[in-house]
Amino acid sequence: MTMSTFLLLGACTLLLAINVYMVRRIRAIEDVPLRKNMLLVAVWILPFVGAFFAWTHLPRQLRPSRAKTRPEGFTTTPAPERIALDDGPAFSLPEHTTLCNGLPLLDWKAVDAWTGAIDDLGLRYKGKLLAQRAWLLHLRDALGPHFHLHESDKAFVLSSLEDVVAVATSAYVATTRTRIQRLLADIAHFEEHGKSILVVMDDDDAYYDYVSGYYPDSGEFAFSGGMFIDAGCPHFLVKRADLAAIEPVIAHEMTHSALSHLKLPRWLDEGLAVNTERKLAGAGVLPLGEREQLRRSHLKFWDEARIQEFWSGASFFRTDEGNQLSYELARILVEQMGQNWELFTRFASSAKREDGGAEAAREVYDMDLGAYACILMEREPDAQWTPDPQSWRDEERAEEESPA
Repeated sequence: MTMSTFLLLGACTLLLAINVYMVRRIRAIEDVPLRKNMLLVAVWILPFVGAFFAWTHLPRQLRPSRAKTRPEGFTTTPAPERIALDDGPAFSLPEHTTLCNGLPLLDWKAVDAWTGAIDDLGLRYKGKLLAQRAWLLHLRDALGPHFHLHESDKAFVLSSLEDVVAVATSAYVATTRTRIQRLLADIAHFEEHGKSILVVMDDDDAYYDYVSGYYPDSGEFAFSGGMFIDAGCPHFLVKRADLAAIEPVIAHEMTHSALSHLKLPRWLDEGLAVNTERKLAGAGVLPLGEREQLRRSHLKFWDEARIQEFWSGASFFRTDEGNQLSYELARILVEQMGQNWELFTRFASSAKREDGGAEAAREVYDMDLGAYACILMEREPDAQWTPDPQSWRDEERAEEESPA
């Protein structure tokens, strides 16, 4: 074998080795298929030059010794099977957990029974916190390895957000707690020893798989971008987006959390949440033409039957334009009634869900809610617009008795 043949064979072997290495590197990166294919073509078409070009366009691999560590607050420990306080009895997570669409639902009544047997109030709070953290860790594992749990003094954030975004979201939750308490003075309340829990789902499928565990098995339900769930362990749920996009949803759902102790009529609860969201996260003013179109939609939509749906809360679950119009009407009512905050706090503190707040409105404002809504809808007062709890019960009874 001549020297030139030997050198040619060596060059071909080296080229093949380099190309195979670069192909493996290119296939391992997360990138759009078109760009990856262009790099692969360059490697094989342009000897050495193509491999060098691809190498300069690949993301740098961190050496193990230089791999970044997570910021403080991220919990990397495995999800516990049991939790215990001092020498007291342990609480078994598997024994009190059911699965819905593969996601764990903890029996919070069992948790309350476990903590209720503890005399020391401080240990009770600690026990509830241990149960919340344990459940969130199990939920983290069920959602996938890309999910992580961040914990601060005031919040838990379970998400797949980038570390810096998760930390910023946790800080926003803590700040929003303070701002809501200041804005809704005398009616907003967060547990002093508790933490706000935010679960951020990656997409619609994961979001609705989760919330289905808290909905009835049948029926139509409106789409949503976030939800406050008050079922043993109050927490709120949003879909993943840029932080600026989910801030209004967080403010809205945290307002529900702060008001949950009042058991408000739904229209009052949603009206307060929408107004608080607009004040804390900002909302642009609609152009004149859109405002006029919205006004005409209200005047056309609301009648004697639909306004009863509004007072009962049923219209907020509609799957047509009535869903959006319900939130907007609630916002307008709360905005108008809240101009005298002292009177409004008295009203909100005494409003009952069972009658839509009708009795409290008469006592505090000396007005009929139906007549007030008629004025806003540019109608003459109509007794059929007054909240009528009996008609709500009759309708519920008819739905229960109707064949499936």
